[in-house]
Amino acid sequence: MKLLLTSAGIKNTSIHNTLVDMLGKPIDECNALCIPTAIYAIPNGPVLAWNFISGQEPRCPMCELGWKSLGVLELTALPSIKKEYWLPMVQEADVLLVNGGDPVYLNYWMRQSGLADLLPSLRAVYVGLSAGSMVMAPNIGEDFINWTQSADGDQGLGIVDFAIFPHLDHEDLPTNTMADAEQWAANMPAPGYAIDDETAIKVIDGAIEVVSEGHWKLFTP
Repeated sequence: MKLLLTSAGIKNTSIHNTLVDMLGKPIDECNALCIPTAIYAIPNGPVLAWNFISGQEPRCPMCELGWKSLGVLELTALPSIKKEYWLPMVQEADVLLVNGGDPVYLNYWMRQSGLADLLPSLRAVYVGLSAGSMVMAPNIGEDFINWTQSADGDQGLGIVDFAIFPHLDHEDLPTNTMADAEQWAANMPAPGYAIDDETAIKVIDGAIEVVSEGHWKLFTP
């Protein structure tokens, strides 16, 4: 499985080049599916979802990169429709673009929709943005629990064996400092990466590589 776990999308040349290399062909030859689901669980979610889907969120570039085709996969809809309506598109996609928002809410709908079980078998490159990256961890961290209607607590999908603290030292997020990341990591059972918006984590078949034009830190228990 190929994962590109970002804090804020394809923010710089290094991350962009890594994505193209993982795809194995130019972006304009790739069919993409975007998953906005996580964004609905935070304030102003419908507007933010549209900005993501329509490529009007310059702080987090994902959907506007020039894909051959772009579809929307809304996880909350999948349990109520026939699997044959959406499964072939997921299996044939070159890339999944998974938006940020609430990682606990995303974890819930990844499981409820059945996508979580499919992910390891897909050929698509999985590109996560913030919560879309955090959800791949064994645990998200209690500091990030805002949606409380799930019995899973801070559980993630466990597809990777490390956790992610995104938006490190972001000017608009005063509780995302390095000191906050250290406190978060101290309560995590697995290693954790604190990454800023210029950093991504590339994972191919379990091999990890940090791609960065910014700053980051690895914490170990």
